[in-house]
Amino acid sequence: MKLKRIIPIIAAATLLSLSMASCDALKRFFNTDLQDEDYIVGQLYADEFVQEKPLRPSGNNRRNPNNNTPGHSTGIELNDKDNPKLYSAIDSWYGTPYLYGGCTTSGIDCSCFVGKIFKSVYGITLNRTANDIQKNMDKFIGRNSLREGDVLFFTNSNGKVSHVAIYLKDDMFVHSSTSNGVSISSLDNSYWKKHFYKGGRHNGVTTKY
Repeated sequence: MKLKRIIPIIAAATLLSLSMASCDALKRFFNTDLQDEDYIVGQLYADEFVQEKPLRPSGNNRRNPNNNTPGHSTGIELNDKDNPKLYSAIDSWYGTPYLYGGCTTSGIDCSCFVGKIFKSVYGITLNRTANDIQKNMDKFIGRNSLREGDVLFFTNSNGKVSHVAIYLKDDMFVHSSTSNGVSISSLDNSYWKKHFYKGGRHNGVTTKY
């Protein structure tokens, strides 16, 4: 009888010891390995590495009837509806490499890039992460209703909103891509078509489209 009583006590003490050890291990992890923790959490939301060639518009877009010139570094030919301030802002970041958590010309991630463009072009401050930028939108629209300045939201294989971009025209959008940095891509690309979630529109964005 005594042995039967002692065994559960020993088992309980062992479990308590293991539980405390686990808690201590977790505390050490969060206190000393914050960079690792940020990386792990970040991977749940970071856009996946999409291997694609930079899109170079073919020149089928209408030219500006006033000056007949293409749209800066993007290679997109502008017309009288396009916002020149938007393309000028894109030009200042075009080719900047992708860097998760980056927010400078040395490296920038997708959400910071969208935020920088919105602030400089429209005077609008957006939330910092791709997922939280949804909260800044006043309206959500489908692909067929997109217009210049709309924010595009994409999901990754985990189903999380992991990537954001800015719609331009003719199914083209600008973003900070993991493979090409700040560049132009098309919604006709197989990956982006599959992972496109929705478009978001902010009431502060004005456009002629």
